[in-house]
Amino acid sequence: MTAFGPSVAEPVTAAAPSTRYDPTLMGSAHFRANVVAIVTNSTGQIMAFERGDTPGAWQLPQGGVDDDESVIDAAWRELREETGLRKRDVKLIKEHPDWTAYEWPDGRRKKGRLGQCQRWFTFLVRDDSTEPEPDGDEFVSWQWVDRQWLVDQVVEFRRPSYARVLLGD
Repeated sequence: MTAFGPSVAEPVTAAAPSTRYDPTLMGSAHFRANVVAIVTNSTGQIMAFERGDTPGAWQLPQGGVDDDESVIDAAWRELREETGLRKRDVKLIKEHPDWTAYEWPDGRRKKGRLGQCQRWFTFLVRDDSTEPEPDGDEFVSWQWVDRQWLVDQVVEFRRPSYARVLLGD
């Protein structure tokens, strides 16, 4: 696969120095450290989730990194909290080598921050019949989709990061 997709033959290596949240890696204290979880099946499709607060808006599970946790631990926590998926359901197969960043639109700020810097992780379902349980708050629905479909559906200000990671753009 040409984009950052499943590669079962390449196991995730032991935690590298970048796996701990380090504000110096973010480029600015004005961006929140965040993780994104890509869940794939054996055919390369990814699980997309519909937002509860914006019907018709689709994205991947994501969330902030707590000060005392590694980015990998944050990815597992967010995946569990938002989708109900655990290590018995999926296995971690890749960590994207770079952080991506985006600014929130229209100069919005959240807790004084301009946007988010994200670390992306790919998980493979252990069984293609695995179904997540959206939390009913952040996410209300899910479906298997092709990468391009999700890039086209995600909110516009996140689209460049999604394209870079999912499509290799």
